[in-house]
Amino acid sequence: MVARYMRPGTLSLAALPPLAIYVHLPWCLRKCPYCDFNSHEQKQDLPQARYLAALRADLEAALPFIWGRRVHSIFIGGGTPSLFSPESIDQLITDLRARLPLEPGCEITLEANPGTFERDRFKAFRQAGVTRLSVGVQSFDDAKLQAIGRVHDSAQARAALEEASQCFDTFNLDLMYALPGQTLAELEADLAQALAFKPPHLSIYHLTIEPNTFFAKHPPQVPDDDLSSQMLDLITERTAVSGLDRYEVSAFAQPGHRCQHNLNYWQFGDYLGIGAGAHSKLSFPHRVVRQVRYRDPARYMDQAEAGAAITQDEEVARDQLPFEFMLNALRLKEGFEIARFTERTGLPFTVIQSPLQQAEDKGLIERDWQWVRPTVRGFDFLSDLQALFL
Repeated sequence: MVARYMRPGTLSLAALPPLAIYVHLPWCLRKCPYCDFNSHEQKQDLPQARYLAALRADLEAALPFIWGRRVHSIFIGGGTPSLFSPESIDQLITDLRARLPLEPGCEITLEANPGTFERDRFKAFRQAGVTRLSVGVQSFDDAKLQAIGRVHDSAQARAALEEASQCFDTFNLDLMYALPGQTLAELEADLAQALAFKPPHLSIYHLTIEPNTFFAKHPPQVPDDDLSSQMLDLITERTAVSGLDRYEVSAFAQPGHRCQHNLNYWQFGDYLGIGAGAHSKLSFPHRVVRQVRYRDPARYMDQAEAGAAITQDEEVARDQLPFEFMLNALRLKEGFEIARFTERTGLPFTVIQSPLQQAEDKGLIERDWQWVRPTVRGFDFLSDLQALFL
C-alpha cells in the first residue's frame, strides 16, 4: 500500500511536516445532545484490554506510512478517555513509546470529563505519562449543564479543576457559550469562575447545532447572533485582562502554554489517527493522503486485529489543497508564513494570489512579503474569509 504513495505525482514537497499522533477512545457515559463525534454510550464494562490490543495492531500496520519520522505530540481524545483506568492509559503510552520515536518533551494530552473524576485519578494519569490534561467543563451552571446533557455538576467540575491544577504544570479548561437560554450575565458568571482557576489554556466554543445530533432533531432555544456576538466580545475582553492571549479563534493561552498538538493541525502538519473512526492526514514526497478508520468500536477491533483498520484511503486532490490549508492556517491570529504554504502543500504560492487579493481588498487579511494574517474583521468573519479559497 505504501509503495503506491511513493510513486511520482503532481506535487513536490521539499520536506515532510511535523507528525502528531491522535488516539481515539470512543466510549462515554452518555452521548451529549450536541455531540457529533464518534462516541458511544458505555452499556457494559469497557473492553479495555482488547481495545488496547487493537490499537497496538492498528499502529503496527500503520508504521510503514510514517517510518523514521519523529512524533511531536500525542492527543488521546474521545468519547471520554478518562473512563479508561490509569493502568490502561499507562499501557497505551508505553505501547506508543515502544513503537515510535518521540521528540524530547513530547506533549501528551488526555481529555477528561468531571463526570469520571475521582480523587487521585488525575494524579495517576500524570504518573502514567500524560503531560497535559484537557478538562471538559463546558459550564459551571447546573441548569445549563443539564440543558446540554452533561453528566457532571458544577461541584464536580470545580473539584476536577482543583486536582488538575495541582497535578499538571499545564492543563486546558473547555467552556461553551451561547447555551440554551443563556444570558450575558450567566456567561459572565461562567467566565469569572473559569478564570478564577487561572487555567494555563482555555478553549471556548460557541454551541453549534450539528447535523445528525439530538439537538438537530429537537433544536433548543439558543441566543441569537447579536447576543452571541456580545458574548464573544465579553470573552475576548475578560481573557485579555487575565493574561490569556487569543492565539486561535477559540483558543486562549498563557505564554508558553499553547496546545502544540492543535497548533500542528492549524499549521497543516501531519497526524496519524488510530482508534475507532480516527482520521489521518499524511504527506509523502509527491502527494497528501487522508485515511479514516472503521467507526463502530466492535467492527474496528475486528478489523484492526486483522491488520485492516482503514476503511477510507484517498489522495487529496491538488485543487483542494489550498482550501484545506487555509481552512486551518487562517484560524491562527498570527496567520502563516508564505513559505509554509508551498512547503506544506507542494504548490506554488501563485495559486492563491487571486483570493488573497480579494481578501485584502475586503479588509479580511493583512500581509507583507513574509506573512499573511487575518485582520480583526477577518477573525470575526472567518467563514467568509475561508470561503474565498474554495
